[in-house]
Amino acid sequence: MPAEPLSIRDAWSKIPSPGSTETAFERFTGTRMERILAIVVAIGSTALAAQALIAAVHGLSHADAAHIVMLVVVFAPLAAMLVACLVGRGVRTFSGLFAVAYVLALAAWPTVVDQADKSAGDQPWIFFLVNVGVVAAMLAFPLRLQFVWAVGVPFVYGYVRLVQGGFSREFWVTTAFDVSFTLILGVVIISLGWMFRSVAAGVDEARGQAVASYSTAAATAAAEEERVAMSALMHDSVLAALIAAERADNERAKELAVAMAREALTRLANTEAAVAQEGSDEPVGAAQIVVELRRALSELGADAIVEERGGVGLIPGRAARALVLAARQAIGNAVTHANGRGLHIIVEGHGDEGIGVTISDTGPGFDVGAIGADRLGIRASIFARMAGVAGTADIRSDEHGTTVTLVWERS
Repeated sequence: MPAEPLSIRDAWSKIPSPGSTETAFERFTGTRMERILAIVVAIGSTALAAQALIAAVHGLSHADAAHIVMLVVVFAPLAAMLVACLVGRGVRTFSGLFAVAYVLALAAWPTVVDQADKSAGDQPWIFFLVNVGVVAAMLAFPLRLQFVWAVGVPFVYGYVRLVQGGFSREFWVTTAFDVSFTLILGVVIISLGWMFRSVAAGVDEARGQAVASYSTAAATAAAEEERVAMSALMHDSVLAALIAAERADNERAKELAVAMAREALTRLANTEAAVAQEGSDEPVGAAQIVVELRRALSELGADAIVEERGGVGLIPGRAARALVLAARQAIGNAVTHANGRGLHIIVEGHGDEGIGVTISDTGPGFDVGAIGADRLGIRASIFARMAGVAGTADIRSDEHGTTVTLVWERS
């Protein structure tokens, strides 16, 4: 198969491992929600601040020094909060600064500014910013303090309003209406902010759990794949070399055992490098597979016909390597359990579509369904190896013989 692109490997490397804490990743939706809330607050607060500023400038001709100081105390942190909301930096700090400064300025309004309302319908500019103080608390403070601001600021406003009107009956009616409206609006604003943040937190938590589960599954699959690969390696190379050494009773057999042991040691040394273990990914044709299978027959001391059919056949090097190793295991099983009787090998090329290898013998056969889970010669060295390169393996056996069919085709 083609080598994995660098960009995909880089993307996989950015998935956090199980148990790791990636704050920016885990709070992605929460961070986006905070940004959206800040922008919405900036837009709404700008409109209210413009109204308040127009009213304040309109009354500057009658303002004293204390009134000008009050303007600076309120509008300076308000402007800083609006800029922070728009640029997305220091939102909590400047919002908290304005929320506190506004409450203090509102509470001190009757004593600092000498301005009595002529009627209940006339309101000083500072009253336009009551709900701005509430949304500032929503951006800056924990939930409990947010509700304190949502409930407390309207009552502070009501008290100041009554003081301005001398606690007259006319002011009681209009102030009660204003306080109730401001109180309800403030609680709704805080509740909406809490709801949106809760939804975002739930999405982030679900995403974190999904990533953790996927990472755990990927790690488990990788460990299982490595275990199967190591088991196949031990069975194909190490155990085969040991058996060959044990049965070596002449010079030729000893040389064969030494060669098999050298190959086993090389493959064990290369287990850390997948490319070195599986070979190059350069395309391999059916003719090269025929050569490899004849070499395997020679090393196993077996005599059989290797027949090449069909077209040239080209498959990736790793798939060809797996195909040869699985076929070699099937040949070894035929030699061991059927004494190589009627051994016949067919390599059939299908152009660029793939290659199929069929190994058949006329031995006594066996029950495929009775193969134990610990029989690595078939499960790991044939089935698992072919599955590892997206190939297929099929074994049919009865009293007339056994046929192993190995196929690798392009999807």
